[in-house]
Amino acid sequence: MITTHLDHIVVGASTLEEGADYVEKILGVRVPDGGEHIMMGTHNKVMTLGNGVYLEIIAVNFEMTPPAQPRWFGLDDPNVLASLVHSPRLLTWAVNTSDLMQLTLQSEISVGEIKQAERGDLRWRVALPDDGRLSAAGFFPLCIEWQVDFHPSERMSDLDCRLEGIEIHHPRSEWLKHCLKSISAENLVLIQECDDNQPAFMQAKFLTPSGIRILSSEIH
Repeated sequence: MITTHLDHIVVGASTLEEGADYVEKILGVRVPDGGEHIMMGTHNKVMTLGNGVYLEIIAVNFEMTPPAQPRWFGLDDPNVLASLVHSPRLLTWAVNTSDLMQLTLQSEISVGEIKQAERGDLRWRVALPDDGRLSAAGFFPLCIEWQVDFHPSERMSDLDCRLEGIEIHHPRSEWLKHCLKSISAENLVLIQECDDNQPAFMQAKFLTPSGIRILSSEIH
């Protein structure tokens, strides 16, 4: 039996600075630099949210050599890129598991091929679709398996923000619940039904030094 835990929340942006400005405007804190992902041609900013969870702001790093494969998080998808030009937004969420291979076998959604990744002394395995797409448009999580004896959030700056919860509003809520149950992640988020004529969206609620704040996937 695999165990699955909430790992991090992902905010996408056209540039890291735009992403940092966006998060600062909403949460009231300035997320510091993280690092670069050579295999994906991206870089990020990160902060811990406590309890083994963190917030990541990610963007294409145009100063890096473009990767051989499509970038993760849909960052080569014209529709995703167009939405991020309009504004940074909540892109998706991620879980970590004790056995990524078993998770991929159990999942009702194809999570892609398992790839090895590293940065500095961090090692992890990640399941990535060949085309870099967001699974179920980002409502199904990125799945990873850390291969270190600590969680990366332990090394991140603590700006006194804590995740209160994630809500996903989806017109196929029972289908999404079933897909999440297949990877033991059905209790990590709250799934709400919405009308067929209403676009699906996701919200992450945070307790911050300025009070309760919400990051959303909605494009306004």
